[in-house]
Amino acid sequence: MTNDAARADGALTIEPPVGLLAELTHRCPLQCLYCSNPLELDRASAELPTEMWLDIFRQAAELGILQLHLSGGEPTARKDLERLVAGASGAGLYTNLITAGVSLSSERVHALAAAGLDHVQVSLQDTTEDGSAAVSKYRDGLGRKLAAAAAVREAGLALTVNAPVHRLNLDRLPDMIDLAVSLGADRLEVAHVQYHGWALHNRAALMPTREQVERSTEVVSAARNRLRGVLAIDFVVPDYYAVRPKPCMGGWGRRFMVVTPAGKILPCHAAQSIPGLDFDSVRDRSLHDAWFRGSTFQAFRGTAWMKTPCRSCPQREIDFGGCRCQAFALTQDAANADPVCALSAHHAHLAELLARTPDARNVPKAYRSPRPSSAGETFRSPVMKTSNEGPRAEVTDET
Repeated sequence: MTNDAARADGALTIEPPVGLLAELTHRCPLQCLYCSNPLELDRASAELPTEMWLDIFRQAAELGILQLHLSGGEPTARKDLERLVAGASGAGLYTNLITAGVSLSSERVHALAAAGLDHVQVSLQDTTEDGSAAVSKYRDGLGRKLAAAAAVREAGLALTVNAPVHRLNLDRLPDMIDLAVSLGADRLEVAHVQYHGWALHNRAALMPTREQVERSTEVVSAARNRLRGVLAIDFVVPDYYAVRPKPCMGGWGRRFMVVTPAGKILPCHAAQSIPGLDFDSVRDRSLHDAWFRGSTFQAFRGTAWMKTPCRSCPQREIDFGGCRCQAFALTQDAANADPVCALSAHHAHLAELLARTPDARNVPKAYRSPRPSSAGETFRSPVMKTSNEGPRAEVTDET
């Protein structure tokens, strides 16, 4: 009997999820080259109202969820954020705010702490203003991020620094680690970019070299030894250089669920990239029913859906075939083995992609909007359009 697959009656035993990712909005002042939000974003006018989010948080607690991650887009774009935090805290959920930090003032940090916020994750694009702006197209953002992180510590909240790494900033990883220490962070998450959403569109510019990947592993290993007891470091390696897949999200429909700004209920944040799935909505179905009976959560839960080589693999209930979204992105079939796996018939395709990766300096970078943003501007919602040249964005101002 395995942890998630006890079959006393011949059926899969489903445990409740541990975490809920609440994507409160897709509005964001940044235009990160690796943005994991879908190409087609939800407009502000489609966002769930306050009372509906509060009901979702109550449902989550009743379902057995322990951790609530408030994300976006930029969640501080929601004027009702303090009320949402208070409601989640009152429901007994551990609340974690995932923010870019550029719009998070000291006053608001303290207000959120008073409302019951437990933890804050601040993203770090680079250790220099120029490097940060090159990735996010946001002017003078680094200083605002550092001020937000300082306010988090001043308010007595736990702080994690998120450092997405890629070819353009990976050589400054030692500086990122030092900066996290200087901020008094409890944890640093060094996560190689995963190529979904907008990141897939910018893969040629962001894909690190093998030498960079190997060096980053050495840097993290040395830092963990040096900073034991000072800073915990999580390290997410890049899939494309691996020979075995990770159990993405702990396995499809096993540990996490996501609610989008407009209310779709997903097994992972990138699931909408897979065509043919019928996503439930919180507007007409409960979290409980979607989790235990929804067709989307059943689609790749457990092992019955697997094809060769996953079906007979001794690792099938450890890695669960890897990432379904990545399998679709690289093979056009979400039921295939993740091509990261050396046993996949498509694994050689990854080697070909890496061999063809050009010098990042010569690769044009695609942003969601043609113009940069800076402090004080209205949160903008890029509305995706398609053309023969690929996705592009038109920007609308919404509050």
